[in-house]
Amino acid sequence: MRELSTGAVGEIATVGAHCDDIAIGMGGTLLSLCADEPGLRVHALVLSGAGTARESEERAALDAFCPGATVHVTVLNIPDGRTPAHWQEVKAALHEFRRSCEPAIVFGPQRRDAHQDHRLLAELLPTEFRDHLTLGYEILKWETDTPQPDVFVPLAVGVAEEKARLLCKYYPSQTMHDWFDEEAFLGLSRLRGVQCRSRHAEAFAAEKISLRLGGR
Repeated sequence: MRELSTGAVGEIATVGAHCDDIAIGMGGTLLSLCADEPGLRVHALVLSGAGTARESEERAALDAFCPGATVHVTVLNIPDGRTPAHWQEVKAALHEFRRSCEPAIVFGPQRRDAHQDHRLLAELLPTEFRDHLTLGYEILKWETDTPQPDVFVPLAVGVAEEKARLLCKYYPSQTMHDWFDEEAFLGLSRLRGVQCRSRHAEAFAAEKISLRLGGR
């Protein structure tokens, strides 16, 4: 497998429809980036959960997943499960979020996610971040919508294990779900590792990439 590099990354943006989406989808990538890029700036936008215990979980979790980084988190109060009915609010929020940062990479849900909140966010994200490398993460859940990804970020075993541990530690409200446990998260990262010749990995769907071929 041919490995491509983004080069140094000083700033990223990541968006989620719900508190925990970002950590589930790319928690290992956050841990790895923060270790490799001292002083990384992380801008996060979450559409729902403002003013609830879920917001407190999210802020504590993202601090834990981004050690040493400067983290800016915005949590909105768009109703969970009703995002398509709030299209204009989501579009406006993404517009303002775009104006607040200049990321090298943008992360969000992937377009074929079965959950309507995730899917709408994935569709709108490239309309604001039009000239950016945009990668769609996968969110483990009970729907059978696991994507066929085309971008892989290898993870050290310790990073994959730390991601799974932090998810269960910082999102206690979600441990009631039968799929929300360390075994499930490690199972998916092991599978993605197999697919890119690594022990563990996180996988993404690339929105659009311009590739310059050759040495000139």
